[in-house]
Amino acid sequence: MTSSSLLLSLPFSPRRVLIGANAHADIASRIRAARPDLEVRGAPYLEITAEDVQWADTYIGFRRPPATHDMGSVQWVHSTGAGVDGWLGQGLDERILLTRSPESFGPMIAEWAVARVFAIQQQLVSLLDAQREQRWAPRDIARVAGTRALLVGTGDIGSHIATSLAALGVHVTGVSRTGQAPHPAFAAVHTIDRLADLVGDADWIILSVPDTPASRGLLSREVLQRCRGAVLLNAGRGAVVDEQAIPEALDAGWLRAAALDVFVTEPLPTSSPLWSDPRVLVSPHISGLTTVDGAADGFLACAVSLERGEWPTWVVDRTRGY
Repeated sequence: MTSSSLLLSLPFSPRRVLIGANAHADIASRIRAARPDLEVRGAPYLEITAEDVQWADTYIGFRRPPATHDMGSVQWVHSTGAGVDGWLGQGLDERILLTRSPESFGPMIAEWAVARVFAIQQQLVSLLDAQREQRWAPRDIARVAGTRALLVGTGDIGSHIATSLAALGVHVTGVSRTGQAPHPAFAAVHTIDRLADLVGDADWIILSVPDTPASRGLLSREVLQRCRGAVLLNAGRGAVVDEQAIPEALDAGWLRAAALDVFVTEPLPTSSPLWSDPRVLVSPHISGLTTVDGAADGFLACAVSLERGEWPTWVVDRTRGY
């Protein structure tokens, strides 16, 4: 990372910090307590104005405010999420420094995944329907132990999911860019080019990768066609899977169910057939939520590095997209 293409030069001391988030008041309070020298103000990101970003030299938020055509006087953007497609997908000026939250979303997303694995394996939706109808509906329930999971993404989030599933007796395989296993919970990790060869053996296919040029459309219709009744769980980004092919995959038996937390368009349009399909569990992008402390502490840690004349560890590599 060099400073020649950036608006800021090191050392850089933020002075006017703008927060665009629903929890802006709590994040601001946390930052003011640690750094009373900073001017801090904020609003829900939908209410951030062009005048606001003209005032600020630093912005904290998950995505660019829609009311702004550019980022005004902002020289540094700190994303409160692990994924930064909300910024890169909006054409953030390359001269603006972009950092991301160092908060670990792995534990929470692992709980999201395990909850849905059990909900589907235990047929909870069907049993709830029977209960509402006061209908006694015995059925066979297969155990989760002994099933096979294929995790697309083996970083912090994937490793936490792998740890949780392995503890339940699930055989966990991963695919990643490098093909290296970062955690012993993975029985094996392969390079991403093996994905199409591996999906046919998986009972659970779990996506936790960000939206990058390399991951976009990774789980294509052609790859879905090679599945043999797997359950798809997506806690990464909607663009990683061919969303329009999911109904066909369910009807054809390539997939037996899906649990989706992320979508190409969010909120998910009411016209989407995914809403009404009983084989699909929809959640509104809540699998890994940024905490107030995580948002504030990540910003403060990056600010200290910049003020020391160092590039923060969490500077985004725009070529990779993370």
